[in-house]
Amino acid sequence: MEISPLAPAQFPDLPKISGVSFAVASAGVKYAGRKDVMLALLAPGTSVAGVFTRSATRSAPVLDCQAKLGGDPRGPAAILVNSGNSNAFTGARGTGSVEALTQSVAAQTGVAVERVFTASTGVIGEPLPHDKIAAQVATLHANQSDTGISDAAKAIMTTDTFPKGSCATVDVHGQPVKIAGIAKGSGMIAPDMATMLVYIFTDAEIRQAELQELVSGLNAKTFNCITVDSDTSTSDSLMVCATGASRVDVSGNEAFASALHALMRDLAHQVVRDGEGATKFVTVSVVGAKDNADAHKVALSIANSPLVKTAIAGEDANWGRVVMAVGKSGAAADRDRLSIRFGDITVAENGWRAPNYSEDAASAYMKNAELEIGVDLAIGGGQSTVWTCDLTHGYISINADYRS
Repeated sequence: MEISPLAPAQFPDLPKISGVSFAVASAGVKYAGRKDVMLALLAPGTSVAGVFTRSATRSAPVLDCQAKLGGDPRGPAAILVNSGNSNAFTGARGTGSVEALTQSVAAQTGVAVERVFTASTGVIGEPLPHDKIAAQVATLHANQSDTGISDAAKAIMTTDTFPKGSCATVDVHGQPVKIAGIAKGSGMIAPDMATMLVYIFTDAEIRQAELQELVSGLNAKTFNCITVDSDTSTSDSLMVCATGASRVDVSGNEAFASALHALMRDLAHQVVRDGEGATKFVTVSVVGAKDNADAHKVALSIANSPLVKTAIAGEDANWGRVVMAVGKSGAAADRDRLSIRFGDITVAENGWRAPNYSEDAASAYMKNAELEIGVDLAIGGGQSTVWTCDLTHGYISINADYRS
């Protein structure tokens, strides 16, 4: 599979995070010889926060993780992830697979079952061959390394064309605090959240309840503001783990919150840049809405419109499709106040084509790999920004062949 043309130049050099180690293995869940399972072990006292899909058909691993959040943090913790099979829509058998895997990790590592979190990503509706994964747990335990995060990023990939990572070091009370994160995601990407797995690790010290509140708030401004195809997955999981190894308390610290926000936004953008078949990275900015909720409705309506997305793929400055998407959003709008721009080019204003509109200039702008669509509803103070990509033949090809 060719790497997305929107991919970063290289995977970042992620720092070691004290209190966490990683290992990967080949379990043969779907593909022979491919690293498809990873195990992360976390030091005693690690605070674990998470947000998950709100799909009504969410998977057994998601339900298990949701039930375990907020438990006693004094002991160590573990995260086991496999790719190739999502263990979703697998009924009681899926729950049994989760129990078998969490018990296997607990037996090998000494981590309490209540602190073992699992995730699975891949095909929906097929029983998970958990015995293959369990057979690798001893090897995963034996091969733990504090430098293994880049291998972990590769092991959780499915249709991704590149591994995704981001990092930050922030000064808190004169002491350095490190953050490193990895993600997977390429298709079935839409808010609440997306077909993504995201794991972020920090040596910061923070209570679980405060970390949970921070992560939930930042998720609303990052991963819940991206969309590739408007489809919400059964398996979305984002977990942030604070080991406390730095002994630096970041509770209420704005610098730490800002750094975590930037890292989450970077990973979210990378997911969009790897959108299946994507050739354009698109920022949709909406201002002047009745309120922020309405602005978000309009932004998502534009970002999810197949007609808008295919016009972008064809480099067609068809701003009439944006007008259509605004109108169908369900948000309050006044046709005669609406203005639209492509980048710095105003294409429509006050409900009409802009007097100085140049089709040539707009068409030239659409050839860029990174685009911005701006909308001003001019009826209030609401605003929202959403990130998306174009819709190409590549998306159809990847998904038509996904199970083969």
